[in-house]
Amino acid sequence: MSRSRWWLAGLALAGVVVLVAVFVLVDVGDQGPTERPGPPGTGPLTVVSMGDSTISGEGAGDYTPRTNGRAGNWCHRSANALVHKVRYGGAVESVNLACSGAPSGHVALGDVKQYTEPSQAAQLRELVKTHRVVAVVVAVGANDEPHFSRLISECFTAWFMETGSPCSERIKADWQSRVDAMVPKVTAALRDIRTVLRQAGYDREDYELLLQSYASPIGAGIPESLRNLNGCPFRIDDLKWVEQTGAVSLSAGLRRAAAGAGARFLDLSRAGEGHEACSGGDRADNEWFTRFTVEWDDLKVVERASHALQESFHPNAKGHEQFARCVSEFLATNDPAAACLEGQDGNLHAAPSPVARGNS
Repeated sequence: MSRSRWWLAGLALAGVVVLVAVFVLVDVGDQGPTERPGPPGTGPLTVVSMGDSTISGEGAGDYTPRTNGRAGNWCHRSANALVHKVRYGGAVESVNLACSGAPSGHVALGDVKQYTEPSQAAQLRELVKTHRVVAVVVAVGANDEPHFSRLISECFTAWFMETGSPCSERIKADWQSRVDAMVPKVTAALRDIRTVLRQAGYDREDYELLLQSYASPIGAGIPESLRNLNGCPFRIDDLKWVEQTGAVSLSAGLRRAAAGAGARFLDLSRAGEGHEACSGGDRADNEWFTRFTVEWDDLKVVERASHALQESFHPNAKGHEQFARCVSEFLATNDPAAACLEGQDGNLHAAPSPVARGNS
């Protein structure tokens, strides 16, 4: 090859090198910020539940040994709990931090303990060190000022006192003020959950924060033959109040609490219609809540006796499965709020919330 051809070849090679360098520089400069691949940190994608008995799995059976009375821990976390059935965001693990009887203060950061356990938000802080959280599902508030479970117990007692007034007559007097007092406490707990995740490096877009309300476990449409200790010992007036007023107004308050923390909201107040405890008569197959339940063996042991009725009137395993179906559907949407309602297939589905549309 002549010297001129060598020179031309060298010049061409140099040109190629320059062009490659230009393309590389342009490509890098045009990339801009890359989209985050989801929650920060390391570990499996995980759905977490926080709150009280309605989401811990109380009434669903198959409790973890550590939370079934061991050393005073009665959180009653069930293998059948809703969180273990939710499908969202490619999550491969589920963690239940909820504890039966927990008030909002136990979900929040602080020193409040429930059945020997520390703050659930503090537990979440430890969890995110080894897990990548894609969703936090919360159910809390009933054990604050509303004391919903205690009120149901009072209505149970009123059934024995046939000559007295229905328990709902006493509850009505200050029920709304109790709900109103609960709202800021739930909002504060939700904000603490956000604080924990923000401090762990999460952006709001990295996870979903969902507050769900409570489904009424009892209703007026039960057979008279089961309105006793064989099933659901309540007066008709009290059954109507819990179903038509108590659960609905509690849900409205929780909607406000969710809005205060920028959380999504799922209304369960009508989710149990037609499937309440005792609604199935002689057959309980289609019921999503426990009836009056006594753990007779627990009555034989002093330290367990006071918890022998703890499972009564809570979602059972079928109920948790149905609620999880609705939660999964809702999380897959971009809707800020929805309601769990039964579809024509007999299952719960996430539907537009009547309250969200402005109807009461």
